[in-house]
Amino acid sequence: MFSNEPRQYAKISMVENKGIQFFNFLKSKRLISEYLVLIYRFSIVMLLYSIGRILFFCFNRSLFEHVDFSSFLRIMRGGFMFDTSAVLYLNALYFMLFLFPFSFKFTPSYQRFIKWVFMTINGLGLAFNYIDIIYYPFILKRTTASAFAIVSNDAGNYKLIIRFFYDFWYIAFIWLATLWVLNKMYSLFEIKPVHSPKSLHYRLISIVALIVVSAMSVVGMRGGYMPSTRPISMNNAGKYVNSTEEMSLVQNTPFCIIRTFGKKAFETRNYFKSEDELNRIYTPFRVPNPTGDLKHDNVVVIILESFSREFVGSLNKDLNKGQYKGYTPFIDSLMTKSLVFTNAFANGRKSIDAIPSVTASIPALVVPYVISERSGNKINSLASILSNEGYQSAFFHGAPNGSMGFDAFAKIAGFQKYYGKDEYGDDNGFDGVWGIWDEPFFQFFAKEMNQMKEPFFTTIFSVSSHHPFKVPEQYNAQFPEEHIPLQKCIRYTDLALKEFFNKASKMPWFKNTLFVITSDHCSESDFKEYKTSVNYFAAPLLFFKGDGSLVGRDNSLAQQIDIMPTILGYLNYKKPYIAFGNNLLDSLDKRFVINYLEDSYQLLTGDLALYFNENKLTAIFNRKSDPYLLQNLLGHIDISKEQELFKAIIQQFNNRMVKNRLVPEVD
Repeated sequence: MFSNEPRQYAKISMVENKGIQFFNFLKSKRLISEYLVLIYRFSIVMLLYSIGRILFFCFNRSLFEHVDFSSFLRIMRGGFMFDTSAVLYLNALYFMLFLFPFSFKFTPSYQRFIKWVFMTINGLGLAFNYIDIIYYPFILKRTTASAFAIVSNDAGNYKLIIRFFYDFWYIAFIWLATLWVLNKMYSLFEIKPVHSPKSLHYRLISIVALIVVSAMSVVGMRGGYMPSTRPISMNNAGKYVNSTEEMSLVQNTPFCIIRTFGKKAFETRNYFKSEDELNRIYTPFRVPNPTGDLKHDNVVVIILESFSREFVGSLNKDLNKGQYKGYTPFIDSLMTKSLVFTNAFANGRKSIDAIPSVTASIPALVVPYVISERSGNKINSLASILSNEGYQSAFFHGAPNGSMGFDAFAKIAGFQKYYGKDEYGDDNGFDGVWGIWDEPFFQFFAKEMNQMKEPFFTTIFSVSSHHPFKVPEQYNAQFPEEHIPLQKCIRYTDLALKEFFNKASKMPWFKNTLFVITSDHCSESDFKEYKTSVNYFAAPLLFFKGDGSLVGRDNSLAQQIDIMPTILGYLNYKKPYIAFGNNLLDSLDKRFVINYLEDSYQLLTGDLALYFNENKLTAIFNRKSDPYLLQNLLGHIDISKEQELFKAIIQQFNNRMVKNRLVPEVD
C-alpha cells in the first residue's frame, strides 16, 4: 500500500531541484545575445504600462461603469498600440545607444550609463501614468503638454507637490516599487556580442540591426506600416471604446504629452467660403439693439471652485428617488429669489479654463486660452467694456499672487485692480496650501467693494473647495467627512457665501447690484447621472438682483460663455463687441453648449449631444431620452443643421484666434 511513496518523494525532489536551478539561473545574470536582451527589456516596460492601465482602471472604476470584461479586453488591445508608440518614442535614445556598433559599449561603465538613461526615461514615463491615476478624476482626461504651461503659470507649486506626496503616498509607493522591479529585471541579463566586437562582421550586423530596429520603431510610433496610415493620435483611441470618456483608458499619459507637445491649438478653417454664409449661421460679432438706456447697476460675478451642479439640491429634486438634499442650503434658498438656469454647463474642466469663459466669453477649446500661442491677442471682456463706461473693476482671488496666472490674465482682460493673498495681508487666514479660507476672504471682498465708487464690476474666485479637502478647524465637527471628501468643503463655501450675503445686504450698494454665481468647473461625482461626458460639465448658474426684481427658472441650454453677453444685455449695453456665447435674456439667440474633451469637440444643441474629432462627426446621442449616452444615432438621424452650426463655431473661433480678431474691427 506504500509502494507509491518513493515515486511521490522523487517527484517532489525533482520539482525542488528545478526550482533551485531556476533560482540559480536568475542569480547568475546569464549572458545572452544583445538583441534578445533589447527585446526583453522592451517587453518589461510594455508589461509595466499594461499593469499601469489596469491600476488606472481600478482606482477610477466608478467613472467607467459601463466597461465590462469584454470591453476592457478590447481597451487593453488598443492600449497595447498606444503603449508601443509611447515606449518607442521615449526609448529612441536608449535604443540608439544600445545598438552602437562599437566595442566600447560592452564596458561596465558604458553599460551603467545606458542603464541610467533607461531608468530615468522610463521612470518618468511611468510616473506620469501613475500621477494621472489621481489627477484624472479632476480633469477627466489624460494630462497633455499644456499642463507644463499651466504649472509654469502657478505660484507655490512646491507646496502642492509636497502635499501630493503626503496625501497620495500610496501612488508614490507604487511608483518606487515599480522602479525597484524595473531595476531588478533590467539587470537580470547581461549582453554579449554575437561575434567579436572588433570584427567587421559584427559591425555590419550591428549596422543592419540598427537600421531594422529604427524602421520597426518608426512603424510602432506611427501605429502602422502602410504609407497611407497617418501617425496615431489621441483620437484613435475612439476605435476601441463605446463612449468618449473611455478613451483615457486606451491612452497613456506619456503618449498624450508627446503628441500634444508643440501642437498649435488654433489653425484656420475654411468650411464656408462666403463670410455672409458663415455669419448667417453663426457669428460672435454682436451689435446690440436695446430698447432702454444703459443701466449703471453694479455687477458682481462669483466663481465657485469645483461646484458641480450635482451638489445643489434644488437642481436635483429627482435625484436618489427624490430623497437627495444636496450640500448647498444657502444657494438653494438664494435660487428661490433668482433667475436660475437649470441646464447650464461649464466650458472647461480646469480653473484656468473658466476665467476667459466667464469674463470674456472665450471658451476653452483644445487648450486653455491663457496658455495658448494666441494668449497675446487683444480681447474685450466685461472688465474692459464696463471700464469704458465708467465702472471701477477688480478681481479677487485668495490664493498667493501669481497662482494659475490669474493676476496676469486679469490685467490683460482690463481689470483695474487685483486682490490676492498679498493684498489680504494676514496669513492667519491662510489654509496652508491654496490660499485664504473662503469665509474671511469673502468678508474682505465685501469690505473692499464697500469702498469702491459705484458703478463697479468685480469678480471673485473661491479657493477652499479643493484638494486637500480641508475646512477650518472650528468647522470640523459641523462639516464632517461625507461620501466624497470635497462635499464638506462645498458645505463650508456655501456657508462662506451666506455670511458674505448677510454682510453685503446691509451695504448701500446691495439693491443696485446684479450678482452672478457659477462654478469654474465640475468635480468628482457621487451619482452615475453625473458620470457622463455631458454632465462632466454640468454647472450651476444663477442671476440674483439685490432688489429681488430678477426671478424665474429657464430650462434651456446655457453655458459660461453666455454670462458676458447676458450681463451686457441686462445692462442695455449698445456698442458692438465679440462674444462666443449668447444673451440668455434674448429669446431669439441660439442656445448651444460647446466643450472639448478627450481630443473631441462636444456640441449640445436641442436634445442632442454631438461629437466631432478632426472635422469628422463620430457620435450622436439624444441626451434626454438616452442620458447615459449608450445608443449612438450616427447615420440614423439628419443633423445637417447641427453640423453646419458646429463648423461655423469652429471656423469663427479658430480664424478669429489666428487673425487676432477678438475685438470689433474699427473702420
